[in-house]
Amino acid sequence: MRKLTALLLALLFAAGAQAAEVGGVKLDDKVSLGGQDLVLNGAGIRTRAIFKVYVGSLYVPAKAGTAAAVFAKGPRRVQLNMLRDVGADTMIEALTDGVNQSNPAADVAAVKAQQAELATILKGIGQLKEGNVLTFDFVDGATRVGLNGAAKGTIAGEAFNKALTNAWIGDKPVQDDLKKAMLGG
Repeated sequence: MRKLTALLLALLFAAGAQAAEVGGVKLDDKVSLGGQDLVLNGAGIRTRAIFKVYVGSLYVPAKAGTAAAVFAKGPRRVQLNMLRDVGADTMIEALTDGVNQSNPAADVAAVKAQQAELATILKGIGQLKEGNVLTFDFVDGATRVGLNGAAKGTIAGEAFNKALTNAWIGDKPVQDDLKKAMLGG
């Protein structure tokens, strides 16, 4: 009886520890950032016309159902698991459009220099390939851009990170169903 109970508990634990899967991409339930564990808040698929572009996921210290709750927390990560090849210029244009669409004009103007820094980092990365993982980590007051676990650059300022993150979870996101999925809905 004791062995059966242990086996059942082990199976329950294993089922709860499995990573989420979205669009064929397995996502970690937790990541560590800035010495803190973050949990997967939600994830969805970014589409453009009929094409699936990436799986966008959001990691935060504790589950959050609104953008305000996400911004009230400590470190956070927006992760893009690429489902197709995307050129640097196309990604820069998409992120710029997202920031412009989802933020008031004054906020966009205030982060123009940081947007240029992001464009420089993305041009340095070059074409994103299917299977690449692009991360935007907000920790210690800056956005750290990473590709497949390697640091690619850092952009200072909470205002920039908020403007960038708004592209996915703000009032006017690039895709409503992606926002809902990333906010755990």
